[in-house]
Amino acid sequence: MPTVSVDKADLWERLGKEYTTEEFDHLCFEYGLELDEDTTAEVEAAIKAGLPAERPQLKIEVPANRYDLLCIEGIARALRIFLQKVEPPRYKCIYPPGGESELLTITCDPEVKKVRPLFACAILRNVTFTPRSYASFIDLQDKLHQNIGRRRQLVSIGTHDLDTLKPPFRYLAKPPQDIKFIPLNKDQAYTAEELMAVYEPDKHLGKYLHIIRDSPVYPIIYDSVDQVLSMPPIINSEHSKITLNTRNIFIDVTATDQTKLDIVVNIVATMFSEYCDVPYTIEPVKVVLTDGSTRISPDLSERHTTARASYVNACTGLSLKTPEVSSLLQRMSLHNTISPSNPDELLIEIPCTRPDIFHECDIMEDAAIAYGFNNLPHTFPATSTVAQPLAISKLSDIVRLEWALAGWVEVLPLILCSHEENFEFLNHADDGKTAVKIANPKTLEFQVVRTTLLPGLLKTIRENRSHPLPIKIFETSDVVFKDTSRERQARNERHAAAVWCNKTAGFEIVHGMLNRAMKMLEIPLIGNTDHKAETGYYIKESSGELCLNGLYQLWVSSSVTDPVYFPGRAATIYYRPAPAKASNKLSALSQDIKTVLHVNHDVEIGSLGILHPAVLANFEIGYPCSALEFTLEPFKKKMQKIWTNDE
Repeated sequence: MPTVSVDKADLWERLGKEYTTEEFDHLCFEYGLELDEDTTAEVEAAIKAGLPAERPQLKIEVPANRYDLLCIEGIARALRIFLQKVEPPRYKCIYPPGGESELLTITCDPEVKKVRPLFACAILRNVTFTPRSYASFIDLQDKLHQNIGRRRQLVSIGTHDLDTLKPPFRYLAKPPQDIKFIPLNKDQAYTAEELMAVYEPDKHLGKYLHIIRDSPVYPIIYDSVDQVLSMPPIINSEHSKITLNTRNIFIDVTATDQTKLDIVVNIVATMFSEYCDVPYTIEPVKVVLTDGSTRISPDLSERHTTARASYVNACTGLSLKTPEVSSLLQRMSLHNTISPSNPDELLIEIPCTRPDIFHECDIMEDAAIAYGFNNLPHTFPATSTVAQPLAISKLSDIVRLEWALAGWVEVLPLILCSHEENFEFLNHADDGKTAVKIANPKTLEFQVVRTTLLPGLLKTIRENRSHPLPIKIFETSDVVFKDTSRERQARNERHAAAVWCNKTAGFEIVHGMLNRAMKMLEIPLIGNTDHKAETGYYIKESSGELCLNGLYQLWVSSSVTDPVYFPGRAATIYYRPAPAKASNKLSALSQDIKTVLHVNHDVEIGSLGILHPAVLANFEIGYPCSALEFTLEPFKKKMQKIWTNDE
């Protein structure tokens, strides 16, 4: 959740009362906020020590979808309405004296579709700033950039002193070598190409350059005399920068997402419209879009919906009358009236500052907040249910318990890993049809959702090389595969895996782990040539000669199907599901014929073997290791019915 720092004395002044830390913490909790820190004690200690100190701050955590609470203006306004000290404001678009014909106009060139196609703007007239309100204005823009704007990739904001510019404006896209202006806080002009080099080492702006760097054209905003306003989403012009003396502010917002564009321009305009001579008024702008159509920006119109008092009561366990629900919603900045045709229904007017409201349940939540969650009645549920684990979780617990009792240590690595660790490090090739990949990963460590448990186990051994040998670890968890047959295009699969690391390979150790797990799952061991066995498991390699190894039958060959293992020291695990019970004599005869003809539906469920030295070298492990991995999914049907979701 975002944390907003507000000036303590300024907030008390806006609320008309000084609160103790405990009182304000309680007020925040009642409204759904959280007071994270009060810096008063630190400031006083610094002053006593003779050190420089800022004014005391309150750090408040706000919900991530409440963009109207990202500044002191929004927090103070919401709390004053909640405390019923003021009525919810109605935000208005005020046209110039000459009407729509006198609106400032900005024209969007079709070329901007190549880089940043969407544009919105607003004008705040006759603004009066103080140093603190000016700082809050800048801070809100930064928070919106980082939050809903996704570090300016989806939305970026520019603010300008309108009195220094000559409308109408133009929003263009030009080659970087054709753009030249004096950027903010600089004293000389640069081309856009030069700005990329200038801001490359800049800690603040350098992280945004990639957004447009590789584009053939850069977005740029000009006034009627070719004076640059800004080059979104990087930097504004020095010519139009706002100061404490600025009276008329032009706000430009560029984006790649229409919904987020509308939210941001509305939030910035409405939050600081309280500093206009006529509070909560915004002058709109006529935007000529790339297709030639026009749009008036911003759109401050309220969204209309309905909510039922009976629904609020059903969800909260209360027995409120419709006027009481209406009063509660008024405290949450929602104007409403009782429907003349249905006394149970409220006609809700959702302000443009509340984009977090989508459904009647959101309105019900606001009513519950206004009533007070701590004031809701305590009741027993009307139905009584007993929880039970999922079938696959029960299976996992059986394997986890037995392997832990055998002296192995369970590990819980992350489900995300790098592409190299999931493929190249395991000598596997990426066919593009197996792994679910993360779009725009933040780090190289988290590029794909793992398709095997081995990378996490081997990384755990790598990071614990100083521990005494043997290292024996296991994990039972999910892997993910692409699956185009499903709506979500992917499926989870529960695997169990173990790795033994010692001075000797220990193939027989992981072999024993497999045997123990299967014994606890009540899956019998059968021979791979035993076609009469109805169900069971066996291990063999895909090709080669059969040899006997104790109780187990293993096919050995000079070539191994899975290159993660050492050639000739690996095996595939097969499972033969129990046949369905014959419903009649004909079905029984059909099963007998399949047995005679050696027709089985054996399923490959996993593998085990000694890991290839190249794999160990990739993970920087200097000792031989043996690994075991198999899926638990085929065994779900072997569970008792009480442990499944079957009808």
